[in-house]
This record gives sequence, structure tokens and C-alpha cells, in this order.
Amino acid sequence: MNRVFGLLASLVLLLSASATLAQTNWDRSKMVGPDKCGECHKTSVEVWRGTHHYSTFTDMPRSKEARNIANAMGIKRIKADSLCLDCHFTTVNDEPVAGISCESCHSPGQDWMKLHSSYSGKKKETESKQEAANRWAASVKAGMLRPDNTYAIAKNCYNCHVVPQEDLVNKGGHPAGSPFELVSWSQGEVRHNVWWNEGKGNPEADQNRKRMLFIIGQAVELETALRAVGEATKKDKYAVAMAKRASNAAQRFAAIAGKVSTPETKAIVGALGGVKLSLNQKGPLNAAADKVAAQAKAISAKYDGSSFGALDPYIPGADKYKGRPAR
Repeated sequence: MNRVFGLLASLVLLLSASATLAQTNWDRSKMVGPDKCGECHKTSVEVWRGTHHYSTFTDMPRSKEARNIANAMGIKRIKADSLCLDCHFTTVNDEPVAGISCESCHSPGQDWMKLHSSYSGKKKETESKQEAANRWAASVKAGMLRPDNTYAIAKNCYNCHVVPQEDLVNKGGHPAGSPFELVSWSQGEVRHNVWWNEGKGNPEADQNRKRMLFIIGQAVELETALRAVGEATKKDKYAVAMAKRASNAAQRFAAIAGKVSTPETKAIVGALGGVKLSLNQKGPLNAAADKVAAQAKAISAKYDGSSFGALDPYIPGADKYKGRPAR
């Protein structure tokens, strides 16, 4: 698997997401903060400081739009309310210390940070390939979210970029989500593929990797939108926005399955049969979303993108990337 993907994130730009059901409910007590990560990942942190993920820490609480949303939701302190914390900030011991940073994407580091950088008790130069593989496997088992798990990365992003909280939209006036697409957002300003070449460059992901990001991102978009429709309880802004998002996602994935015909893509399209994008359908919608998720995980585990060349005309080019990295 190509490693140049680097640290993705829950790519949450200013006021683009909510937090109540966001992420995977990270245990904030196990956060260590980006300064700890920066002790080894200096260049990655340097790139991060040029992103909206970094600046949201100071910019978002000061924005008029954020204050209006907070007032509508009865939130007095944006940096103290769980509705805002998980998607917009990094917290250590429940104290916000940064915007969206390393652990927002890789999970709280307390249980895996030392393990992943231990080089199996040796120096980097003397660690064998098998020892390194075992170390990474142990780090993942301890909770680290690595970028080669494309489904988990995509899911992590969409859990903040598609708002799973009805009142936040209907009552608070929060946007229902971002116009998020995994390739264009991951290859722009947040890209920091610098670790593997010791900071000598920050290349884009290769084409096979982009194909994987694209197809799995579209599957997770569909999964997340279906679940969001299921959360709607009344016909209002939230329900309308999410039904539209799910409908568009279903059409896009049907087109993808027409170009890349695998058992998994066929099963994803088939999972939508008979599903209604309407109120009081949470059970059927979640069941369909579960089927989509299972197939997206299978694509993530089974393929490397080399057989998905038919997707290339649909994959966003550099002119569609969300900003440019600092280096």
C-alpha cells in the first residue's frame, strides 16, 4: 500500500461540522496534544500550522457565525461545550489546546504513541522489516488510526463533515455539512506526506491511491448520508439537506459501479433497493448503511486501485484541491 497519503484528518474547515455523534467518540482523557507529536513530526506540524485545521482554534470562536449558532443552541463557551469540542478542537484533559490536529485523525495517542515510535527497542537503522511490521500492528491494536486503512480514514472525515445532529441545523442554523470529497480535500492544504522522505518533499498520492480514496470516499459519503437521513425526525432543513445528499450520493455511486463492476460495488448498489429517503425509516436506512459500510471495508482491504483506471476521468485534478500545502 502506498504510504504517501500521510496524515489525513477529519478535514473540518471552519464551521463545517458538528460533534454530538462525531468521530468515534474519542476519549479526550487520552489526548496528548500536537506538541508531543511535533517532537518527531516537526515538518508535518509545520505544514499543519498553515491550515484551517490549525487556525480554527482561534478563528472559529471569534466568528460571528459561530457565535450566532452557539447562542441559538444555548452554548455560552464554545471551547467548553461537547457539541463543539470533538470536531473543532483537540483537547487534553478536557482543555482545548489546539484546533483539528494529529489526534483528531489518528486517535488519542496515550496508548500507542510511545509504541509506534519505539523502533522495537532498537535504532531505526537496525529494526528489521518484520519487527517494524509487528510494531505497526501493535500500534493499530492499541488504537492508532493509520492512513493505510482507507475506510477508517474516510469514515473519520465524514463523521464531522456530515452533521449527525438535527437540532444543530434546524435550531442552531449550522450548515448541514461540507461539500466534502476525499481526494480534493486530502490532497490540498492538509496534505503532509513528508514523514517517509524525511521532509524532502510533500508529494501527492499516486494515481492508484487516489482511485482508492475516491471510490471509498464515495461509498462512505453514501453510508453517512443514509444514516443522517435516519436521524431526521421532522421535515425541516436537516431532513431535506440529508435526503438530497443521500440521493446524490446514490446516483454517483451507481455511476461508479457502472464503470468499476466488482462484487462489492454491485452489492452497494443492491443495498439501496427499496430504501426510502423519508422520515421514520431509521431501521431500514441504517441497515442499508451497514451493508454499504461492509462493502466499503472490503474494497479497502481487497484492492489497491490498480484495476480502477476507469475512475480516472471522475477523480478531481489539482485545480479542484482545497488549497495548497505549506510546503
